[in-house]
Amino acid sequence: MAEQKTRMGAGGRVVIPAAYRKVLGFEEGDEVIVALEKGGLRIFSPAEAVARAQANVRRFIHGNRGLAAELIADRRRETEG
Repeated sequence: MAEQKTRMGAGGRVVIPAAYRKVLGFEEGDEVIVALEKGGLRIFSPAEAVARAQANVRRFIHGNRGLAAELIADRRRETEG
């Protein structure tokens, strides 16, 4: 998608062009996450943030491990003490 120019409004507000919002699935009132990346601003959804975090963790997990199940089992063992 081609770059588009927009202006910063009062209070630092920036309008995301409608075509971009449509592609990203953003609707009025949605929560978004902003991050500084490589001298620019990146805007993404909380779901995208979760997917990125999961992908980062997956790099360190080998095989077919279920970390949630392992954590629950650990907590149960701790309480049985």
